[in-house]
Amino acid sequence: MKYWLMKSEPTTFGIDDLMARPDGIDHWDGVRNYQARNFLRLSIQPVTQSEFDFIVALDRADLPGS
Repeated sequence: MKYWLMKSEPTTFGIDDLMARPDGIDHWDGVRNYQARNFLRLSIQPVTQSEFDFIVALDRADLPGS
């Protein structure tokens, strides 16, 4: 099973921005290298909502004041 960690700087798109989305899902366009982008496009599979919630829960736990 393959996992990818995709991150963004909080000033660009933080956890609060993600939580403000209707389904807690948004597109990610942070890959600047064309070879890496093409590799991800071919190999990445959509995650289920429950897997995504788990990742967000871990991320929120690391926030100051959580």
